[in-house]
Amino acid sequence: MPAQFTHTRVVQFADTDVAGIVHFANFYRWMEEAEHAYLRSLGFSVMQKQPDGTVIGFPRVQASCRFKAPAFFEDELQVDVNVVRRGVKSLTFSFEFRRGETCLATGEMKTVCCLCQPGGKLQSIEIPPRYCERLVEATP
Repeated sequence: MPAQFTHTRVVQFADTDVAGIVHFANFYRWMEEAEHAYLRSLGFSVMQKQPDGTVIGFPRVQASCRFKAPAFFEDELQVDVNVVRRGVKSLTFSFEFRRGETCLATGEMKTVCCLCQPGGKLQSIEIPPRYCERLVEATP
């Protein structure tokens, strides 16, 4: 699996203000959307149900985004996703939002692998080997 994954989306009218400029909070939603698409491309889900009824999930513990240029209604955006760090229990993703060659924003999100028990109790766990086999860390 390549170290970088690219997710493409088109800016919808509901993502913008009356001037047609994307509201900043959407970049956080799109980071999550691109992360989900990346995990699906590896054959996983952000919430992977287990035979015993528990779920392996990746709750966010940190997220940031730096904005460089606005995005507009009907822009086609490419969101590049990289795993920049794979710890024992955590993953850190980087994101770059582009419109063609123009970088619009960069972001980072850290998640922790957890076992989700019925009733909502979370327990951090080591990332299972089947994930580690497919998750490729980007080289600096």
